[in-house]
Amino acid sequence: MLGIFGGTFDPIHNGHLRVAIDAYEQLGLDRVHLIPLSGAVHREQPKASAKHRLAMIERAVEHTPYLIADDREIRRGGASYMVDTLSSLKADHPTEALCLLLGTDAFNGFDRWRNPEQILQLANLVVLKRPGYSVPTDSPLAALIKDHLCDDLGILKTSPAGKIYFLEVTQLDIASSEIRQKVVESHQANFLLPSSTLEYIQQHQLYR
Repeated sequence: MLGIFGGTFDPIHNGHLRVAIDAYEQLGLDRVHLIPLSGAVHREQPKASAKHRLAMIERAVEHTPYLIADDREIRRGGASYMVDTLSSLKADHPTEALCLLLGTDAFNGFDRWRNPEQILQLANLVVLKRPGYSVPTDSPLAALIKDHLCDDLGILKTSPAGKIYFLEVTQLDIASSEIRQKVVESHQANFLLPSSTLEYIQQHQLYR
């Protein structure tokens, strides 16, 4: 099983990395692909260029072989849609089950993504949640959850796609926007992100 974790990663930080590691260990994934988007659809465009955001991920994971910096959305260019990314991954890894990792905020807007049903035909959804989190019963996703919910890890591991699984992970209260602001104000951002990534930001004068 491959984990798929997309985002702006502007910059990548320890919160991103910790939940990727938790998912890798708890789900028994072979590896996790960290995929920086090219063009945002449901959020502001990234501050740093695609080249720099990919390089920051590469620095962050250079000593962690099961975390992969994947540039497929950047190579594709334009607006980044997860359904296209998963189709590309499935073409590259036809025998592998895909698990799309997404936070609760992203999942709450999943019904507004392009072709959500097709995404579920390509991958399982693993929603990374805080301990004690519960899905609101009046959520517009309630029917989708009812049809696809899986609460058995054994079943998830044998399902090529189509399941929604909620996974409790370590939640570090870190935001990329907070890191960018610290850089702007010349404050210390140590221990919020890997030192190698912070060095890259300083070397290239990003976010200033």
